Parts: sequence; C-alpha cells; structure tokens
Amino acid sequence: MTPSALAGLRVIDFSRVLAGPYGTMLLADLGADVIKVEHPQGGDDTRQWGPPWLDGESAYFLSVNRNKRSLTLNLKHPKGQELARRLAIKADVLVENFKVGTMAKYGLDYQTLSVQNPGLVYCSITGYGQYGPDRERAGYDFIVQAEAGLMSIIGPPEGPPYKVGVAIVDITAGMFASHAILAALYSRQQTGRGQMIDIALLDAQIAWLANVAQNYLVSGESPKRYGNAHANIVPYEVFQTSDGYLALGVGNDKQYQRLCEVAGRVDLWEDARFQTNPGRVIHREELIPKLQEVFLSRPTAAWIEQITAIGIPVGPINDIPTVIGHPQVQARQMVQKVKRPDGEDVPQLGPVAKFTGTPARIYRHPPRLGEHTQEILREELNLGDAQIEELIMDKVIA
Repeated sequence: MTPSALAGLRVIDFSRVLAGPYGTMLLADLGADVIKVEHPQGGDDTRQWGPPWLDGESAYFLSVNRNKRSLTLNLKHPKGQELARRLAIKADVLVENFKVGTMAKYGLDYQTLSVQNPGLVYCSITGYGQYGPDRERAGYDFIVQAEAGLMSIIGPPEGPPYKVGVAIVDITAGMFASHAILAALYSRQQTGRGQMIDIALLDAQIAWLANVAQNYLVSGESPKRYGNAHANIVPYEVFQTSDGYLALGVGNDKQYQRLCEVAGRVDLWEDARFQTNPGRVIHREELIPKLQEVFLSRPTAAWIEQITAIGIPVGPINDIPTVIGHPQVQARQMVQKVKRPDGEDVPQLGPVAKFTGTPARIYRHPPRLGEHTQEILREELNLGDAQIEELIMDKVIA
C-alpha cells in the first residue's frame, strides 16, 4: 500500500461538533491514527443532528469523522480521566474544544500532560481563545459570523445581513488548527519539545476577512455590502441572462474591452469613465445596469461559450446535485465512497490535496459510537477482559 504522509502519528481527539473534528479529519486523511473520544451516552452531538440520516447516523456527523476510531470515555469519572491521561501520554497530538478550564478540571490540560509527555502538541479550539475578556464564552459559528464582521458584508446593499450557507467559521478554524499542528510537529523535530496551540473561532473569522479588512485598515471606511458584487473589481458579480444567471469575473482592463466587443457594446469601452478598473468601481452604479440589460439578450449557455472563448472567467450558478455530478468533480475524485463492515457504502467528499507520493485517502468509515473502544483499550493500554468489563459496569465506557 502507498505510504501515508502522517503514518505513525497518533492524535487523541476530544473535540466535538465541527471545527475540531474537521481539523482532525484532515490529519486522518493524511494517515494519522485519530482516536475520537466521545461520551458513552450519545457521543458527539452531531450524531443526532438530522435528518438526513444514513442507517441511523446523521449526514452532519458523517461529513467530518471518517478515518477515525471511536472510543467512549466518561471524562467525569476518575477512571475515565486516568485512561484519557494514559492515552495522551503516548500521543503526538491532542485536540480539544471544551470551554476554557474544562480540561484542567479533568487533569488533562497541557501543563499537566506535558510534564510526562514533553513532546505533546496540544491544540485547544474555543470560541474566543484562552485569554481576553471573552475567554469563558462559548463559541458558535453563527454568532461569530455575526460578531466578527462577516455578516456585515454579506447580502444585498439593502435589507438584512446574511450568514454563509455552511458553518464557515468552524471549517476555517479547523483548517487553521491542522495547519498549526503540522507546524508545531515540524518545530518538535528541531527542538524535541511540543507546545500548546490556542485557536479561537473569533481569530479565524477575522483572519480571513483578508482584503476586506485591509480596505478598512487603509481607508478607515467601514466596508459595505455589495451582494454578489466585488468591493474592488468591476464588473465582478452575478448577472441575469434571458434564461438564468451567470457569474462573471472581469479581472483587468483588457478583459473588459474584450467583453464589450463580444457583447456588441463597444461604446461601454469607449466611455472614458469605464476604461480603467478604478473608474468602473467609482461609476459602478452607471455601468452595471447597462451591462445587465445586455446580458438579458442571450441565454446563459451562449454567454458562457462566447465569454470563455475570449479568455474571461465566467461560469454558471450550479446547484449541489449538478456540482456533484460534474465531470471535472468526478475526474478529481471529489466524491468517493467508503464501505462499512456490513458492506454499506458511505458517500464522502474527497480530500482536496493530491499528493504524488503520499496521497490523502479515505480508508475507514465514520465510526459508530464506541466502535473501537475495546480494540483501543486492549491494543494501546493492554487492558484485559476483566478490566474492560469493570469499566462497562462503572459506566466509564459503553
């Protein structure tokens, strides 16, 4: 079998819901052995976040928990805490997303564990970080989208603000976490020591405001909502055609000139107000209605064919079924299946990064709650039948 980039890396994952599980799934796709620690009763909250369901498991849970093993542990029980410590002492990475101070109550904080495992890379994901006046607040994607400025720039200029259709703060926080973990592991190779990583949903959201926040830092002016338009490039938005919509991205003045030619509106190029992008940004309210009137004259497919032929970025507004079935998506293996032990296929979105030597891959189905509990306790901690039975009786595991 082709080797995995992170083969041999052990991750103990105490995170639930989305940000942490998404980040650890990225590590698992690259070959890390991720042990997902869940409460014996119910497990990860997202197991119940349905419909839709696939044989009793929610689609939400299935989306971010492949390639992991599930271990049930009651961390409120001293025996559960001791088992967790024993696993953490042997681990390379620990990820958790409890409220600040929770892991310390269990004796599972970085300061405690690093004494016995100085090479441990410990990543805490919280709503607002480990310090600051809001450190004890619980973090929720939707609330952070609102608080951290994202919703203020989404939606049409008039009317209510909008959130992003996926939990984008959680997803990006998970990506930042996996990136930071890999950097800390590289640092450990040089120093022999691990470290703690503090990831806040708030910070993640603010970081990828990127050019929009930079616009404010430079100008001092609060960014506006532009709907589907771009704050700094015109025309760069959605246009209605005679039978639907398309997304157009004109990136420079030469492209704009070619667009005017193929549209049969050279006058919109010859107008001095529109010959440079800064001019088009300033005069967007005059230009966009004129372009919109032109786009209504032809169907979407005709526009896309003609605009693509002259080298300008353009595309249809596809729904999710169309995207999933798209030939390019299929060619890139962005939709895959993994089998459960009973032979049932679990559909999954595929890994993004394509490696030539150590490919990311889907090799294990999203686990049932506690599916690997006894396997892990036997193999990793050398527990025997009597000890496991006692833990079941004590409701430490299920």
